[in-house]
Amino acid sequence: MMVLLIVCLFICTVIVYILYTKVIIYVNTVTQEFYIRVVGLLKASVETDVDKLIRVRIEAWFMKFDVLPLDHKRKSKMKKSTPRPKSENKKKLTVHKILQVVRTFKIKEFVLNIDTGNCITNAKLYPLLSIANLCKGQFNINFQGQNQLILQIENRPVRILKAFINN
Repeated sequence: MMVLLIVCLFICTVIVYILYTKVIIYVNTVTQEFYIRVVGLLKASVETDVDKLIRVRIEAWFMKFDVLPLDHKRKSKMKKSTPRPKSENKKKLTVHKILQVVRTFKIKEFVLNIDTGNCITNAKLYPLLSIANLCKGQFNINFQGQNQLILQIENRPVRILKAFINN
């Protein structure tokens, strides 16, 4: 009985840890870093590859492996299955529910440095981006041909679950 209690407590602790851990989405076009990280569990980063176009590197605890998503493999022909009857009580994903989930994401860092290549368009965008600097983020117009985006977004699975339930 005691062993069963310890196993149940361990499983509950793992579930609570997964629900409350941070999920970080990071994009940096200068250093070419693009990854999704579940703190303490795994990190999936998109990298450029010499042979293939892109490679997804997945690091989970002590394991590291690569996935080539654009590597074409032949699919075996499968038999067509009989169509299932559609259930009538299936709930649809509404726009309101999607917006509630999007609002759970927190922007931790946002840097946008752009040059359109046209000095007149840059001059027109300058006042708009200076007003946008008053909000969260750092927006810059340069006249040197540099384009840069740094974006870091955080969320927790419990917030996403709460947005679905409360809707």
